[in-house]
Amino acid sequence: MSSRLRPLPLQELRLQPEGRTWQVDQSIDGLASLTPVRGQLHARHHGSALEVDGRAETILTLCCDRCLQNYNHSLAATARELIEIGGAEPEEEEVVFASADPVERLDPGSSFDPERWLYEQLSLQLPPVNRCGADCPGPPLPRQDGSDDRNGDPRWAALRTLR
Repeated sequence: MSSRLRPLPLQELRLQPEGRTWQVDQSIDGLASLTPVRGQLHARHHGSALEVDGRAETILTLCCDRCLQNYNHSLAATARELIEIGGAEPEEEEVVFASADPVERLDPGSSFDPERWLYEQLSLQLPPVNRCGADCPGPPLPRQDGSDDRNGDPRWAALRTLR
């Protein structure tokens, strides 16, 4: 087991039948987190594919899109992915992909970057709209039932008088 997240050549990973496991307790480049990213990551070479699974969590400071105040947000990811390795030897273990077009493909002479993989998995868990919570002091949210709220956002008051 290794604690450093450095790119690992696929040829080196291929020689490890049980794969490689990383215990994660560090910051991740490109992810401005308040706490270190903590979790575990495992990668195993299957000849024509790289199987990667892991879990990680951290806390980020985000800016609310409604009131523009900063707030802390817990971020966690659990993922499993098969990454195609192009040009694999035909005598290698064959992995069948669920979809016809794998999302990602690695060159057999390249490296797997566990830090980059974790960054991508955590980034996919970021909320599309940052909201600090139900008690946000910003303008009221539109009603979920689609009804018109006459006492809504005061910035639209002048337009409501034109009705």
